[in-house]
Amino acid sequence: MIEVEQLSKRFGDVRAVRNLSFSVGRGEIVGFLGPNGAGKTTTMRMLTTYLTPTSGRASISGHDVLDDPLAVRKKVGYLPENVPLYPEMRVREYLSYRAKLKDVPRSKRRSAIDYVLTRCGLIDFDRRILGQLSKGYRQRVGLAESLVHDPDLLILDEPTAGLDPIQVREVRSLIRELGERHTILLSTHIMSEVEAVCGRVILIAAGRIVIDDRLDRIQTESAIVIQVRGPEPAVRRAIESARGVRRVTLMSEEGGVAAFEVHTDGERDIREDLAARIIQNGWALRQIDVRRSSLEERFVRAVSEASVVPDNAEIEAA
Repeated sequence: MIEVEQLSKRFGDVRAVRNLSFSVGRGEIVGFLGPNGAGKTTTMRMLTTYLTPTSGRASISGHDVLDDPLAVRKKVGYLPENVPLYPEMRVREYLSYRAKLKDVPRSKRRSAIDYVLTRCGLIDFDRRILGQLSKGYRQRVGLAESLVHDPDLLILDEPTAGLDPIQVREVRSLIRELGERHTILLSTHIMSEVEAVCGRVILIAAGRIVIDDRLDRIQTESAIVIQVRGPEPAVRRAIESARGVRRVTLMSEEGGVAAFEVHTDGERDIREDLAARIIQNGWALRQIDVRRSSLEERFVRAVSEASVVPDNAEIEAA
């Protein structure tokens, strides 16, 4: 569905997107994450043909974004973070206008508009003037507009922005349902939203991909928390020398008791090995436990470990 190869975008001397390569298969719901200025919105605008790549290639349903932009637009429904609407138009009038622009056949136009009005909870608001709607309902209109031509791919940028908690749950449920019929690329800052609807996560920082993995694998990653009464430097060395240990972080040290977070290669459970090392050295083992990694923790750690500091925050607030 989406094929991206070495995609890059420059704004003058600023590199907003740096050699992105990824693919998204038909029927996937993918969370597209990153801190402000990471290049998310720039990437989505290139995929939707609103921006031209500086280098690299991208295609949607086999259509290249540079060589065949009109075909790409027919395959994509795009909901930007700030939905551009005509405030003087009524909801149904606006959707009819957009359906015409998207070449929805005249014979199918009314049924298509009724369908998206119903799916997006707007059927009782179809005569309302857009400028009089709340932000949440304007967001719904934008989602309806992105669906009106029944695209293969939906690219959604902060789709629940401005919605109340009940509306957020309704939109998340709708996204899950739409995933049965459409491929979805979802950009959001709300980690619980990704965990609720996505099966895979692509995280970019400073214009580069730093994580591309299934959500269930990210959530099963874990760290060992170990608390020992003993000399901190010696305890750390003993833990670091154990087979399978990748990284050891000191969490706290007080009253002769040191607490560490131990990250492993994940090939086996090494808690018994660590406990034996502590006891053999005559130190008191106060606690040893497994702490599962959340998506938010992986997000923060991956961004902080990114080797290049973002220099494009002024270009994009994604």
